[in-house]
Amino acid sequence: MDKITLYMRESYNELVHNVTWPSYSTLQTNTILVLVGSAIFALLIFGMDVVWQFIIDNVYGITTG
Repeated sequence: MDKITLYMRESYNELVHNVTWPSYSTLQTNTILVLVGSAIFALLIFGMDVVWQFIIDNVYGITTG
């Protein structure tokens, strides 16, 4: 039990005293960057799906649901 208590105490001290937390503006910037990147990636995947569906339907004549 002493090892668990020591681990919790050291973890808390590490988080409070040694970790450098980002500023609020940095968090906002990074969040916007992730959202924009995710949207671009989703549009890319959607475009690939539409093209593939077109190829399957019109080139090969296979109708999918």
